[in-house]
Amino acid sequence: MSRLPLTLACWNYDRTRALADGSIVPDGIDLNYLSLPVEETFFRMLRHREFDAAELSLSSYTVSLFRENPPFIAIPVFPSRYFRHSCIYIHSDAGIREPKDLAGKRVGNPEYQMTAPVWIRGILSDEYGVPVTSPIYFSGGEEQPGRSEKIPLSLPPEIRTQSIPEDKTLSQMIESGEIDALYTARAPSSFGRSDKVRRLFPDYASVERAYFAKTKIFPIMHVIALRRDVYRASPWIVQSLYKAFLEAQRRVYDDLRDTAALKFMLPWLHSHVEETERIMGTRDFWPYGLEPNRHVLATFLRYHFEQGLSNRQLKPEELFAPESLESFKI
Repeated sequence: MSRLPLTLACWNYDRTRALADGSIVPDGIDLNYLSLPVEETFFRMLRHREFDAAELSLSSYTVSLFRENPPFIAIPVFPSRYFRHSCIYIHSDAGIREPKDLAGKRVGNPEYQMTAPVWIRGILSDEYGVPVTSPIYFSGGEEQPGRSEKIPLSLPPEIRTQSIPEDKTLSQMIESGEIDALYTARAPSSFGRSDKVRRLFPDYASVERAYFAKTKIFPIMHVIALRRDVYRASPWIVQSLYKAFLEAQRRVYDDLRDTAALKFMLPWLHSHVEETERIMGTRDFWPYGLEPNRHVLATFLRYHFEQGLSNRQLKPEELFAPESLESFKI
């Protein structure tokens, strides 16, 4: 029986590994899984649409929906989630002792529209009263000069952004004090190398647990998106891929809870899993699907709109292919 060839670009996650190694085969699909770093996947998909399907930044994907002919459509699979309090870095001499001190400061972000900074700016506004419009945002390469926004942006004038010099990096600039803070996904190389760069929240794990206890939000970073022309030609692949991603994730849940032997190199893995389930109140602490994530997605979409990245505030269901929002029942 012939299968539809489909190329998927996605990073090497435990929750997708069964798709990468072929131990799970999506119904009717001959899957070519390309394990690529997220920055490369995003760049190649957003700029050149090289893949049939790909892991995409939730923010970049949302921006793309406002194009005249939106090029992608997503399914509610979230390969990356991350609490981002740990990802706010400050220069030690910038006079930043608590979150409210970020108001009016020079803040770097590799790209203004990146999902991680969208969450950070929103959390700082909601939880700590730092207006999104207060800082000046400096965009550019974190470790390599010359990075630019992957998607052209048209921001309101109250959002002040500018590019850093082409021969500089954000990692260098926070170390030298040319910027006061950095909102990013990757720890800058100057962190740990220089005592001038530190985290805003040194005890970030406790802060993030308290944030979850208050908000019930485990921030979503990435989605799985299909090229819309591929989807239109074969809409059935939505359910095939969604089912396969769910099964790949279920196997990892089983591995995490297997007490016969450690399948991951964490000495206190089982204690960590038990603590996570206790704090999050569920065994499915990384849920896929729309309904378990409606509150998280609605919060993100509000942030996206408030930060000038969406022309209007989308509803969560507008993000996804309708075929992924319901399934058959027996």
